Amino acid sequence: MNIYDFNVKDIKGQEVSLKTYRSKILLIVNTATECGFTPQYEDLEGIYEVFHDKGLEILDFPCDQFGHQAPGTDEQIARFCTARFGVTFPQFAKIEVNGENQHPLFAYLKEQQTFKGFNFSDEGAEFMHKMLLKKDQDYASKSDIKWNFTKFLVDQKGDVIRRFEPTENMDNVALAIKNLIK
Repeated sequence: MNIYDFNVKDIKGQEVSLKTYRSKILLIVNTATECGFTPQYEDLEGIYEVFHDKGLEILDFPCDQFGHQAPGTDEQIARFCTARFGVTFPQFAKIEVNGENQHPLFAYLKEQQTFKGFNFSDEGAEFMHKMLLKKDQDYASKSDIKWNFTKFLVDQKGDVIRRFEPTENMDNVALAIKNLIK
């Protein structure tokens, strides 16, 4: 099994095979429109503009599992992202990334790249750590997605090579993408 074995639904509900993105660098992100990390859409769009012509695709999967921060329909979410942040990268149907109803794609991503901790040089990391500890003292040992804007980097061969937590500096994400470009 690899990344190209999965199908996802676009914002119109049409099945899309990830084979469509074979030989591309992928950044797969679970997002939300009403989150403290939502401004990362601007950074993501900037990264997309710089690296899209060099083989990058960003795949945006809205998820409403964290604080009900992705309300609305798929179309409403897409309109918000386009109007507010000028998003031009592919957006997909809202999904679940954890639990009984998690999309198989995210089960696979988490299996390939488990949670390795937060980047505590970011001011939001301590807040996230304390919030998650209140819910589950053992959260750090689990591969579950911790919050919105967790990112998975997939190389041109379809290997999931890196996981970035929402608190990771977006410059580090851009650098990792740049290092994959041949």
